[in-house]
Amino acid sequence: MSDPMSDVLRSVRLSGGVFLDVQLTEPFCLISELTAADCRPLLDDPVQLVFYHVVLKGRATMILPGEHPVEVGAGEVAILPHNDTHTVASAPGLSPTIARSLVQPAADGGLARIVYGGGGAETHMFCGFLGSTERRNPVLAMLPRLVTLDLRSAAAREWIESSVRFAAGELAEGRLASSGVMSRLSEVLLVEAVRQFAAGAGPEGPGWLRGLADPQIGRALAAIHREPAAGWTAETLAGIAGLSRSAFADRFVALVGKPPIRYITHWRLHLARQRLRERHSGIARIAHEVGYESEEAFSRAFKRETGVSPARWREGTGG
Repeated sequence: MSDPMSDVLRSVRLSGGVFLDVQLTEPFCLISELTAADCRPLLDDPVQLVFYHVVLKGRATMILPGEHPVEVGAGEVAILPHNDTHTVASAPGLSPTIARSLVQPAADGGLARIVYGGGGAETHMFCGFLGSTERRNPVLAMLPRLVTLDLRSAAAREWIESSVRFAAGELAEGRLASSGVMSRLSEVLLVEAVRQFAAGAGPEGPGWLRGLADPQIGRALAAIHREPAAGWTAETLAGIAGLSRSAFADRFVALVGKPPIRYITHWRLHLARQRLRERHSGIARIAHEVGYESEEAFSRAFKRETGVSPARWREGTGG
């Protein structure tokens, strides 16, 4: 059975990899930031970036301006969904050094490294990224500035742990781990972090993340994301969720924040914007792919949502 969280995240077309091996000794304090240049040659010109640190050994404190410091230890991941500049330190209050000034490029084209600190207890981590070409990614927009993931409680724990061990072994040998494995690991880490965040968000959690964490509404959302062009009705979705139509509608609105048919329209138009930006298909074909019977019906719905026609919107994106 499909996992709704994975389906939703896969639909926003994130890709990534690992770019930096960081070996620190206490005391240490680094100002860390990620740029598009750090992601090459694995990813060209991403519009949005997600930065993450996997702690292999020791511990570090993540500090963002205006937020409480968060400590992460071995077996944990710190994910920054909005790529905020942040501080990685052995403790709060230390004088920072700019991490970029310490990067040692690999002579053989392998993984760049940072080796830094005062000679005390060791912390070893690798840093990775996910990039998106979506200017306003609906998944990332709902997440806080910092999300942490405990790998011990991840649903995909066994696969993640084997991939992390593989990466750590490659780092120890001075090699760059397979970009395919690292890209997949990056994706899975984000899925698991969002899953844990959604499960702990409670009734005040953001938007449809609450729906994804709900077993019944999550099944309906998974179906919508698997087949966005299907002729969905509230009745068919209620059947998938195992609820009566009225109970399904009430629960969907309570969790997701909008009626199911309105959500379907919103998601179809989101997918349409992706396809329009890619410029691989004509507007009539895109209309059919996202579930509209005619180009005219699609254009009307698109203009209601965005204020402009699909053709005008495509021209305005420059892509």
